[in-house]
Amino acid sequence: MLVGKVMSSPVISATNATTVRAAAQQMRTHHVGALPVFHDNRSVGIVTDRDLVTRVIAAPGFVRGLETGVHEIMSHDVITCFEDQHVTEAAALMGERQVRRLVVLDRAGAPVGILSVGDIAEHVSEELAGEVLGEISEARARDMDG
Repeated sequence: MLVGKVMSSPVISATNATTVRAAAQQMRTHHVGALPVFHDNRSVGIVTDRDLVTRVIAAPGFVRGLETGVHEIMSHDVITCFEDQHVTEAAALMGERQVRRLVVLDRAGAPVGILSVGDIAEHVSEELAGEVLGEISEARARDMDG
């Protein structure tokens, strides 16, 4: 099955100018846990609900306010796949890169969706989704031990 058949679309996203507060409100409104950040229709980062907690709310001294731009807290390493790739390839990439979501692009490089482990579980295979989560958890446990 191809990624384009199971991804979530349209892309709910942010820009560099989006504030932490606005990003959190978008996540709540659209029931998503991550927002890709775009500049000139090019993916420049991704901000997750975890980023909001660890880099804003739980940051020492809560230095960053809710009006901070997401560009200050986002992850710059955006992992992508293509809508015409097979889901098993995308799942392998998730496990390898230890991420739960991929930004999905068309072959021209334009964002067309998000593929999450939940999308894989719901539309493809709970077993495959479980394998991805197992790889992510296993790798994170190794990182914490070493």
